[in-house]
Amino acid sequence: MFDSVSRSDAKTIRSNVVSSAVRGDSEIAASFHGEDGRTHIGRLFERGALRMRFPRTSGRREAVVVNTGGGITGGDRLAIRIDLDGQAGIAVTSQAAEKIYRSDGPAAELRVVARLDDRSRLDWLPQETIVFDGAVANRELAVEMAATARLTLFEGLGLGRVAHGETLRNIGWRDRWRIKRDGRLLLAEDVRLHGDVATLMQRPALGAGARALGVLVHVAPDAEACLEAVRAALVGATANTDTISGASAWNGMLIVRIAAPDLRFVRDLAAAAVSIVTDGPMPRAWSC
Repeated sequence: MFDSVSRSDAKTIRSNVVSSAVRGDSEIAASFHGEDGRTHIGRLFERGALRMRFPRTSGRREAVVVNTGGGITGGDRLAIRIDLDGQAGIAVTSQAAEKIYRSDGPAAELRVVARLDDRSRLDWLPQETIVFDGAVANRELAVEMAATARLTLFEGLGLGRVAHGETLRNIGWRDRWRIKRDGRLLLAEDVRLHGDVATLMQRPALGAGARALGVLVHVAPDAEACLEAVRAALVGATANTDTISGASAWNGMLIVRIAAPDLRFVRDLAAAAVSIVTDGPMPRAWSC
């Protein structure tokens, strides 16, 4: 004979069932190799809600990551691995901005791992990530590259939906980046945004009221030579007086940081900088 279940217990059971139903474990593992000046797919593995598609382009080879789940919520796990053999080159983007929704407790886990062989090139240029109030997520990017490889990596972060007047009063966001060149650590960066981020970002030393952030990292043998051109491009693309941007370069690496009241301005400045360091526009999906 079954024990009786109270209303509160039944509500908890239903909540747990719904929560477990929407959580997913998704993965992409893709390898590419270069031959005769062209980049070819070596292996492509897809699992869960993640897919990778290859639109026809007249220039560089492009790959588009699609999240068929329509967004990310607490407990979801997404992993992307990209391996580039010698002379392979590809630009990887996303179909749309990624949205991280409110969590009922557990954190979403996002992991991107890339390996760049000798003389290969990866342009990691996804569209921005938008964090909703109540979201809890941990993201990790890890790159191992040869000294002759070229990496251009951009990530934009929207702190709430500005057009909806949303403010982030309770989130948990952790972002961890590690880039190694020839086995030696080149860049280590950790960002944590917790709690009442709307108030936190009002502080002049942290965000000066910014609602959107962007970071561009370019690693290449000639990266430092692009610095003055990138700075000029940032000045030319700045259309909002509240937008702050800056660029620096050292040790074969160039970094651009952007803080703005809206993601539109982050996108404009990122596109301007990317056009300098890659000699080309953002992937086509950015303009769709």
